[in-house]
Amino acid sequence: MTAPIVLASTSPRRHQLLEMLKIPHRIVAPDVDETRRDGEAPERYVVRLARAKARVVADRMPGEIVIGADTTVVLDGEVFGKPTDPEDAVQMLGRLQGRTHQVMTAVAAARDERLEHALDVSRVTFRPVDTATLTGYVSTGEPLDKAGAYAIQGVGALLIERVEGDLFGVMGLPLRLALDLLAGFGQPYRFTR
Repeated sequence: MTAPIVLASTSPRRHQLLEMLKIPHRIVAPDVDETRRDGEAPERYVVRLARAKARVVADRMPGEIVIGADTTVVLDGEVFGKPTDPEDAVQMLGRLQGRTHQVMTAVAAARDERLEHALDVSRVTFRPVDTATLTGYVSTGEPLDKAGAYAIQGVGALLIERVEGDLFGVMGLPLRLALDLLAGFGQPYRFTR
């Protein structure tokens, strides 16, 4: 990486993942309507939002490379967004426990008129737990701003039995895909600066 990139996200997890790799970046909040369209397939939904986030910020910052991402949890074709309140979080988690669901994270890169994207789909299996455990987890406040009402990188990890796929994608930014996109925009990752 030679020049800083722009992260079109206010997600602390995405910021932390770029920091972990020592990728210079600054954060610009995208102003995008995240409402899912009627009949919109989950894959199309996350790709549309990631692309919209990257595009809206790139339009405001000519010449800059912008990364946008979006994550959703899908169980039996149903999209689980962020819970509306603690009760909604407990309900979501109750439906996920003891089952395997998909986590879809799309990442998009934009500069000027160019816009590219990639999609990661991982499978996460929750271990069976009781309602008291789920309520206790929700009371930590951790799941209230997360798709599917859990954070795999936090104490929510205790709910997980198995992950098949990209752990970073489940966290909200599939690093391998983001790095491939950045390389395609002339910003290959270097271990040394």
